[in-house]
Amino acid sequence: GLARSQAGQASSSKCLDISGIYPPITTPYDSTGSIAYPELQGNVNRWSGLPFRGIVVHGSTGECVLLSQKERLMVVETVRSVLPNDKLLVVGVGQESTRATVELAVESAKAGAQAVLVVTPCFYKGRMSSAALSAHFKEVADSCPVPVILYSVPGNTGVDLPAEVAIGLASHPNVVGMKDSGGDVTKLGYIVHKTKQHGFQVLAGSAGFLLPALEVGAVGGVCALANTLGTEVCELYEKFLKGDRAEARVLQHRLIAPNTAVTKQFGIAGVKASMDWFGYYGGLVRSPLLQLGSDEQRKLRDIFVAEKFLD
Repeated sequence: GLARSQAGQASSSKCLDISGIYPPITTPYDSTGSIAYPELQGNVNRWSGLPFRGIVVHGSTGECVLLSQKERLMVVETVRSVLPNDKLLVVGVGQESTRATVELAVESAKAGAQAVLVVTPCFYKGRMSSAALSAHFKEVADSCPVPVILYSVPGNTGVDLPAEVAIGLASHPNVVGMKDSGGDVTKLGYIVHKTKQHGFQVLAGSAGFLLPALEVGAVGGVCALANTLGTEVCELYEKFLKGDRAEARVLQHRLIAPNTAVTKQFGIAGVKASMDWFGYYGGLVRSPLLQLGSDEQRKLRDIFVAEKFLD
């Protein structure tokens, strides 16, 4: 009711409510380095039991830039085949060219994507002006058969999607919102404020600033840490909605160090190592990413132990 509308739920002007928590899932490999589809299904079955709004496939945590086009679509089909119908399947489709992005969006929708996440192109970052980005996203949104979520992840791309671009695209009927992993909460709040009349929905791109993002009007989060601590990330969101601010803050504080560990500090190898500890299939990363050494594993584990997520 009231709490949910305060959290900035979509107005009727957008066709899809994306509010809630999503894990940007990892892509598991077998010992030969091929995608381990049975293990992927097993992980998705477990995640499906948590109160997630849905699942994000081919976010930054999914190693999507290391996969072939065929692999990307097979992963989408595999996840869709086991994901319950009440869970939203969001798929990353961003490519360097606008044309290739549209193609992958169309193919991904055929494979089961209900919404697509479109990251900023970044190879020619010096030329990615507001005008270039706006034109790119508009063309993708015009041609995409499912709703589009803009995606800013400057830590990986070196391109921070300007607030003015998001605000300008908010009125597009097929742009439902954005995921921002940059961590600038003032920017998030400003975007929410300036796009409210269009029902534009903002998702925090990290568990590290989930609570402050919700406080300024974000509707949820796509959090790498939710691969392992999904219950706790969802709990923080629920406590916020219920108005239990003190408890939400305690949880937010405990999530900061593990979140930094599996993002900036140890990356996807860290996410996967921690998944193995929590009974998921984490496994190996694909080259050129490196596995964690035993020292790094120990450091990572100590962080989870210190915040009492592991004994």
